[in-house]
Amino acid sequence: MSLLDYLERKLGRFAVPHVTIGLIVAQIVVFFAGLLLNRPGAPEPALQVLELIPERVLAGEVWRLATFLVVPPFANLVFAFFCLYFFFLMGTALERSWGTFRYNVYLLVGWAATAAVSFILPDQPASNAYLQGSVFLAFAYLFPDFEIYLFFLLPVKIKWLAIVTWITYFLVAMFGDWPARLLVLASVCNFLLFFGKEIVERARGGRRRMETQAARLAVREPAYHHRCTVCGITDRTHRGMDFRYCSKCAGDHAYCMDHLASHDHVVAPDPAATAPKEN
Repeated sequence: MSLLDYLERKLGRFAVPHVTIGLIVAQIVVFFAGLLLNRPGAPEPALQVLELIPERVLAGEVWRLATFLVVPPFANLVFAFFCLYFFFLMGTALERSWGTFRYNVYLLVGWAATAAVSFILPDQPASNAYLQGSVFLAFAYLFPDFEIYLFFLLPVKIKWLAIVTWITYFLVAMFGDWPARLLVLASVCNFLLFFGKEIVERARGGRRRMETQAARLAVREPAYHHRCTVCGITDRTHRGMDFRYCSKCAGDHAYCMDHLASHDHVVAPDPAATAPKEN
């Protein structure tokens, strides 16, 4: 039994269903509240009281550890619609596939990683966009052939978008600064905890299958097809050489072009000479 199975048996009754819908509704409310409250001349943005700012948390404003999840990671209304729609689609699909408890744990790990990075990098703003990005990666891994329509016209399987995302993360991890690297780590740590073992096992299984197929091909494929009776070269060692069989030689004897005309013909043994003599 895995640790996750054990935790689900012990704590599964405390799982919160429909977390995705709750986060979406809260983000919509906060989004429109921000539009109403962010009036010209205001001393600071109204939503700043909800953002995760480590020094404010240490000063006693502990609610920021939770409220940053409902701060919408978008400013445009049209863009907000698409972001929330896909988050709803992916989050509910994961909850149906895994169950409520496992989905809760996945989000909880992503939240903890994002919060931890914000304290390591106090100047780096924490956003729930990283958490939603990890939901996207999990959805693309479980449903790679799901199609979305870019600009409502171009059908694209979500696995290709995930590949582009992984390539971007890899480039940031290789060439970015440490703040960017830690943010990437926060984005993928829950994905790696959930799928890392399975990915490693798949890689090992694929390697074993390749080795087995290579061994079978090595057994089935002959070392050569044609071999010169005189010099011993083959069509494997000399791929550009032509080989011919001599009709005047007894048996099947192949010769390369260098010895086809100059070889001594192989003569079949005389049956009378090889017959046993009677006493």
